[in-house]
Amino acid sequence: MKLKIDLEADALYLTLQDEPASESEEVASGIILDYSADGKVVGIEMLYLSKRSPGVDVKRVLLETVPAAL
Repeated sequence: MKLKIDLEADALYLTLQDEPASESEEVASGIILDYSADGKVVGIEMLYLSKRSPGVDVKRVLLETVPAAL
């Protein structure tokens, strides 16, 4: 899994799988899902990042993994 923030494009892209996208669908305003040829979601793009999170420092990202419940 990879997370890329493109400051120039004002977008965030989350790569879920290293498969090429063969189809894309905008599921909400500025939220785009990329699908592989067999219909799996391989990426998620969020446009207008600065408008969605004004004042947030996008150069600093915290990743937290929540342990599975027993």
